[in-house]
Amino acid sequence: MVGRACPNGGAQQAEPMNSIESAGADEHLILLLRPPEAANALSISPRKLWGLTNRGEIKAVRCGRLVRYDPADLRAWIELKKGRAGR
Repeated sequence: MVGRACPNGGAQQAEPMNSIESAGADEHLILLLRPPEAANALSISPRKLWGLTNRGEIKAVRCGRLVRYDPADLRAWIELKKGRAGR
């Protein structure tokens, strides 16, 4: 791991970001994906993603007209599909 320079001249180890609290004011932490980003992450079309969402196969976070996807829900859907692939 590469260290960052400290004001006192010493070296400080860079720590991985594990939570929202660890994100600094200048850092941007993405918690939810927009539909095109989620579709791209799954290697499917946005239209296919919308169909899966409407059928309730993939969970979505809705805020008014906005629809966003939690990466953990996308991973859960992939794991579910892996389990069914062998059947």
